[in-house]
Amino acid sequence: MKRFAAALVALIWFTLPVQAAVDVQTVETPGGIKAWLVEEHSIPFTALEIRFRGGTSLDREGKRGEVNLMMATLEEGAGEMDAQGFAEARDDLAASFNFNASMDTVSISARFLSENRDEAMALLRQAIMQPRFDADAVERVKGQVASILRSKATDPGDIASEVFYKMAFGAHPYGSDDNGTFESVEGLTPEDMFAAKDRVMARDRLYVGAVGDITAEELASLLDDLLGDLPETGAALPETVEPALMGGLTVVPFDTPQSVVLFGQKGIKRDDPDFIPAYIANEVLGGHGDSRLMEEVREKRGLTYGVGSYLVSFDHAEMILGQFSSGNEVVAEAVNVVKDEWAKFADKGLTQEELDLTKTYLTGAYPLRFDGNGTIARILVGMQMDGLSPDYIKTRNDLVNAVTLEDVNRVIKRLYNPETLTFVVVGSPEGLQTN
Repeated sequence: MKRFAAALVALIWFTLPVQAAVDVQTVETPGGIKAWLVEEHSIPFTALEIRFRGGTSLDREGKRGEVNLMMATLEEGAGEMDAQGFAEARDDLAASFNFNASMDTVSISARFLSENRDEAMALLRQAIMQPRFDADAVERVKGQVASILRSKATDPGDIASEVFYKMAFGAHPYGSDDNGTFESVEGLTPEDMFAAKDRVMARDRLYVGAVGDITAEELASLLDDLLGDLPETGAALPETVEPALMGGLTVVPFDTPQSVVLFGQKGIKRDDPDFIPAYIANEVLGGHGDSRLMEEVREKRGLTYGVGSYLVSFDHAEMILGQFSSGNEVVAEAVNVVKDEWAKFADKGLTQEELDLTKTYLTGAYPLRFDGNGTIARILVGMQMDGLSPDYIKTRNDLVNAVTLEDVNRVIKRLYNPETLTFVVVGSPEGLQTN
């Protein structure tokens, strides 16, 4: 029975059709918890996404990695169950719980069948409200984190990210690895796990999205039972920080046949009125396979297998970032091509043809994002955290289509600055040195 139920859940999770229309309801529970809901009763299954603003940026001084470790240990036993007992109870219900931490959020993703809803949520409540954080479980997960840190120390891409973010953000939490260091993680205790949970899991920073076989009334009751006893307030959020990217190139020597290059500059806030034009601009420059950077660096010159750029909108900082890898003998040429394209883009902007093609691509691809209950639940939470309205899904393509060539080129002039474009190169690049 367990094997059949698990197979059914897997089938549901991975074969749901693309949603043609997403009708978002806003829900407020009797206890005051707010959520967004998309009802879909064709399959007896629900996806629940719970997210708390703050994330690993709320680590206490000297305890870097505590929030990450706490989330990784959260399901290692709850109530009367140890780690094995909790896992068996979850599997018997054919449910799935994922606990994740990132720089700005911690999240809980739950998937469960309608027939097991009450039991699955009772089990999840134990993980949230009655975690054990047994000393042996904490030590076991600390070992896993240490393994991750050892791996990252020998990965040129991870080294490039560590150096770049340290340059950009310094002592701000964004400037360090949210896994922590060997020393900080080694010093963490079960008591630190309980303290970290109370810092990040509070109702004043809670966002919820639900998709599937559940009504608004059922969801309201579920959420009050599941989350109603959380603390009202959590730790203060960190300060806003300006990325200290003033241009130049930093080379980090590393013995590898290919150099990894990370480049970027200051970006744009998600709630900026110019965000949609900026998003279109980045799509032309480096956002997809037909972008200018791909054309110039890969297609014309064969200097890399792939290069791209993207907008990064943290809660407290913004950047435009890009990355590629090239052979040590050609990476200097590739860096110069990126610099040249960035400068041309800042100076000349894009063409009407590029704008029209990008609009067609973006508006056509957007509905494809809504390809399953879990994905939609995550999108609903992200929209709430970005301050968007429930009808954004229906109006987003209109916003894209409304952007004019004048709009996007004005934003390019405002945003792109080749003088502050900053590079970090990890490898043994020929003809490149720190400047």
